Amino acid sequence: MSGALHIPRERLPAPGGRSLIHHKNGIVLLFDVEGCLYAIDDRCPHAGASLYSGRLDGRWLQCPAHGLKFNLDTGCPAGIKGFGVRRYPIEWRADECYLLLDEAIAEEVSA
Repeated sequence: MSGALHIPRERLPAPGGRSLIHHKNGIVLLFDVEGCLYAIDDRCPHAGASLYSGRLDGRWLQCPAHGLKFNLDTGCPAGIKGFGVRRYPIEWRADECYLLLDEAIAEEVSA
């Protein structure tokens, strides 16, 4: 990946919305859920389907291809350990939004 990716204000999702951010190594899907931004890969780790058109219920995103649901907070499906969608930290610098691509968080494994 390539460090911090600046997201222009006009590319940020509206409240309750989503937007796709293309970068040289892939596509990140941004969500605004109740004023919180979430950034995940736009590929389901199960079969690579785009998650963009998935149904969002609170902080749960359902893959449109196979129905698997991912928690935007953890990237993981309920009850499945060691498997999930890659998440990206978001940082604000002088009122500008950046995705920290080098600090991607792979699936969260809980004990």
